[in-house]
Amino acid sequence: MSPRVVSLQLHTAHGALPTPVREVTADVGAGIAGDSHGGRPKRAVLVIDRSTHDALGLRPGDLREQITIEGLPEVTGLAEGTDLRIGGVTLRVNGECEPCTHIGDMNGQADVEAFRVSLVGRRGALCTVLAADGPIRIGDPVTVLVRA
Repeated sequence: MSPRVVSLQLHTAHGALPTPVREVTADVGAGIAGDSHGGRPKRAVLVIDRSTHDALGLRPGDLREQITIEGLPEVTGLAEGTDLRIGGVTLRVNGECEPCTHIGDMNGQADVEAFRVSLVGRRGALCTVLAADGPIRIGDPVTVLVRA
């Protein structure tokens, strides 16, 4: 199966549940337009493979990612400097997203530390927007352009 976008989420405010959307646009050097994480150089866009959600019984957006993909389960382990093309946007991977201490609380987990530990090595890739030639839509292909 070729990797593709299965869900998009927009964060309108920090701490709030993300809103599912069908399409997003991006701002070069920042992140997803209208997203509360925009402008954070290293944490602008979080991309997670749906296999993480499936393994933990979660839904897209539960891990506060903006882009949920399927078909690239190794996305979390992509090296810093790797470029991804998702729809009309090119992203640069800044590294793995380390599970935060409050992600378990945000998901109503009884054992928040065990939940945090279960996410180590699979919480997704933090990215910055390199180029935005068009939107990202559900169903768009995901291509690894350059592996650092």
